[in-house]
Amino acid sequence: MTESTDATTPRSPAEPEDFAATITRLEGIVERLESGELSLEAALGAFEQGIHLARDAQSRLDQAELKVRALSEDDQGRLKVAPFDAALPSEQAKDDGLEETPPW
Repeated sequence: MTESTDATTPRSPAEPEDFAATITRLEGIVERLESGELSLEAALGAFEQGIHLARDAQSRLDQAELKVRALSEDDQGRLKVAPFDAALPSEQAKDDGLEETPPW
């Protein structure tokens, strides 16, 4: 018998999937919940699974952020932690006295 692999099929913890697959499954659950066609019990089960997937996705994003921070290097090749909201290149150019020409 073939196992179903739709967007709401639970995965075992030993069967990790990539981030994109997690998001795809989460989107499928949201669509089913928004359709209003699920029974209360099915909706609660789907909601519970969606919460699990959302937490898993957030955890993966947090881990990726830590890796990016750890791998950031400064001009001398030393590792440097920089916040994600660092000044954009256009803002840095203004600070340097250089004006950037708008794209229009």
